[in-house]
Amino acid sequence: MTEPTKSETRLWTPNGFREDEWIQAESAEALAGNGRFILPLQAFLGLDLEVRKSARERIGVLLQPGDELDKIVDLLDQLSLVALAFPAFNDGRSFSKGELLRSRHHFEGAVRATGQVLVDQLPHMLRVGFDEFEISNPVLLKRLEEGRTGGLGLYYQPTAESEARGPKYSWRRKRAG
Repeated sequence: MTEPTKSETRLWTPNGFREDEWIQAESAEALAGNGRFILPLQAFLGLDLEVRKSARERIGVLLQPGDELDKIVDLLDQLSLVALAFPAFNDGRSFSKGELLRSRHHFEGAVRATGQVLVDQLPHMLRVGFDEFEISNPVLLKRLEEGRTGGLGLYYQPTAESEARGPKYSWRRKRAG
């Protein structure tokens, strides 16, 4: 395989790379066409309730780090995907939103990371509940193609992934597998 170019973005899940069936749209007018669309927060909130309910499987929402998660919490049953933006490597607000979607709000749809998804962040994103990743970082693309996700072998903190009970500190410790 050739080296990825800087602008190449591929969709990766824990099951490997796959074709992205979602299209990022700027407005709700995109829903008139066929396909699945990720709408900016304001465009999603502007949709009629009946449209949101009838098109649930075709609608996702993109939250920027400054967008409030509370604006969609009562509407999660009308979404099949929430995309959380990481516009810069040093902005971790979307980590918290991903974790809250899974642990507090029990969102069962896809949680996608977009933007600056880097090598050291991927294992942490997986642990807090992200399950789709738009990858453009060439180093991370190469590692994922080789089947290497990285991470540490022992965890002490709880996450969206439930921990198995076992001897000593079982409430916090889990071997990576």
